[in-house]
Amino acid sequence: MSALNTPITSEKLWNRSFILCVLNNLFLFTYYFAFLTILPIYIMKNLGGSVKEAGLALTLFLVSSIMIRPFSGLIIQKIGKKISFRGAEFLFVIFAFAYLFADSMWLLLAVRFMHGIWFSVLTTVAVPIANDFIPENRKGEGMGYYVMSTNLAVVFGPFIALTVIQLTDFMTLFALLTAVICVGFIFCLMIPIHDDHVKRIEPLEDQHTNSQQKTKLTLSWHDVIELRAVPIGLVALVTALAYSSIMSFIAAYAETQHLIAYVSLFFIIFAVSMILVRPWVGKIYDRNGPSAVIYPSFICFALGLIIISFATNQWILWLSAIFIGIGYGSLFPCFQTVAIQSSPKERMGYAISTFFTLFDLGMAIGSVGMGLLIAQFGYQTTYLFCAVVVILTLFLYRATVTRTPTLMK
Repeated sequence: MSALNTPITSEKLWNRSFILCVLNNLFLFTYYFAFLTILPIYIMKNLGGSVKEAGLALTLFLVSSIMIRPFSGLIIQKIGKKISFRGAEFLFVIFAFAYLFADSMWLLLAVRFMHGIWFSVLTTVAVPIANDFIPENRKGEGMGYYVMSTNLAVVFGPFIALTVIQLTDFMTLFALLTAVICVGFIFCLMIPIHDDHVKRIEPLEDQHTNSQQKTKLTLSWHDVIELRAVPIGLVALVTALAYSSIMSFIAAYAETQHLIAYVSLFFIIFAVSMILVRPWVGKIYDRNGPSAVIYPSFICFALGLIIISFATNQWILWLSAIFIGIGYGSLFPCFQTVAIQSSPKERMGYAISTFFTLFDLGMAIGSVGMGLLIAQFGYQTTYLFCAVVVILTLFLYRATVTRTPTLMK
């Protein structure tokens, strides 16, 4: 069997399989963020929906994703990474085509709900697969580049959607985005995936024991949650609360400050800042451990939130993007790598599903909670509050995650 068809064991990070994983993730999230940007406009303009119905369509996707996320690890464990990955992406593509025929509000909501289920399984299994092709002593660096493809999609997705819709209609845009996810599916099929477990013949007494166990339909916490990933998951949850103020309300805030024309460049600067520091961040993580990256990243993120609270012109807005890009852009891949390294290899799927469940929950709670805070106290106070939350999360990380000796160097 050639080296291209087995998980990488050398020091080479940018091997063929890892590149395919990064490209698959980039196309998946480009599609996701493009739809996230354009769907509310489509609902209100073409389906005659209200702002509340547009919000419901976005929320349903997140709700179904969060509902299935705790069970994603169990699904991966039972049927294997290969079937989970390719099956979930195939079904995700099928529901991407469904948007072309969803000509009513109720049908669209049903498609969104089902789409969220396969997105949850797909994004959970994709991480351990990518991790298989990263050399052991370059996990921090490799996962940083992998997550960077998601952050780049934050820029590419909205840019494609908003540019194309100015030139054509929504159905043409939906068809283009469907083509994008189909390309991602081609990359998915090209990735050589090998499941860790193999079927073996068991002694008669073991078969009898297992048959008794299978008759029990109980589901324990161990089947859906990896407890060793909970500490870093909780840190990610609180961080997501603060980050949701950027993802959900930056455009609305910029509009109140008459800076809406500069928001696109905000995300570009965010992405460029993240890319420029990525090579050093990953190497520092691998050489000195996660805390060497996470502590300064928390501080940069908090500074970015403080700066954005005083954004009275485009230069301050763009300056905040630099600090947020360096700070949050470095935190998330570090969190994800810690979650992976916190558990045995056979529990990696559970660890990732636990981590994403908590992170998604933080984004969902934050989107609602920050909206309430903004309505009550205004944008400036809310962003300053988020900066305080980030600093407090630094102490939460110190009190919980750093007490795990196997993760800290």
